Amino acid sequence: MKNQHLKNIAGLNLAMLFISTSGVLGRSLSIAPALSILWRSLFAIILLGLYCWFAKINLKVNSKKDALTIALSGLFLGAHWITYFYSLQLSNVAIALLSLFTYPIFTVFLEPVFYKTKLSLKHIILGLLVLFGIYFLSADLTFESDYTKGIIVGLISALFYAIRNLILKRKVVTYNGSMLMFYQLIMVTLLLVPLFFFTTEIPTTKEWYALILLALLTTAIGHTLFLKSLQHFSVTSASLIGSIQPIYGIILGVIFLQEIPNSNTLIGGILILTSVVIESIQAGKK
Repeated sequence: MKNQHLKNIAGLNLAMLFISTSGVLGRSLSIAPALSILWRSLFAIILLGLYCWFAKINLKVNSKKDALTIALSGLFLGAHWITYFYSLQLSNVAIALLSLFTYPIFTVFLEPVFYKTKLSLKHIILGLLVLFGIYFLSADLTFESDYTKGIIVGLISALFYAIRNLILKRKVVTYNGSMLMFYQLIMVTLLLVPLFFFTTEIPTTKEWYALILLALLTTAIGHTLFLKSLQHFSVTSASLIGSIQPIYGIILGVIFLQEIPNSNTLIGGILILTSVVIESIQAGKK
């Protein structure tokens, strides 16, 4: 049982590592965020569709109610991606990721509303610890620049992401994660495909590579692994453990973009990691 829990923790962390590539890759795109997400979704549909075909994953939806739920989750996923990429363009990888990772706080307070569960004092404390860590990571910001807008849009993105995860929580038990992601991508694409009639923007060669990597690493692999992790953790637990993602993203930013974190970033990272370790231990005991 203990080994299985460690395996589940490792799987969730691997998902966070893949998803964290969105920061560096998203920062390399200069085209409109909605157009970036459209191309990303199109490529990911092809990749996931081929995977589902080769793996013989059942794509049948059992009921109209389930279909509506999956479609609604796709709507919130698309909104989350667009606002996140907009936040990236307004600020940088660290600010966008840290703003986004207020979503565990939203999840802590929204999960009891969605599933009639009791609000846990422990989760409130851990959520506040994550929030305190994020405060340290962004303590040196001035609110007289586009960074302010980046933070606000990042917070909106966090809310969309929390709602999407809560909507899908009960469906990951019934359906394969790749199948759920595949239909969400179709929903995102259907919503955004009219953009082709209103824009003349064409990605550069470098941007095409970034979009393909976003589709493969971040979307097809990362988000599928994250949905699979919800089979083993509550949405709140997965969100708190997943708070390690900004650390991964900042490290990638240092390696590929030379964005060096300051002392506040290090302090905030320690606080976030502390909440991750505590929640991992508590989830294992359960």
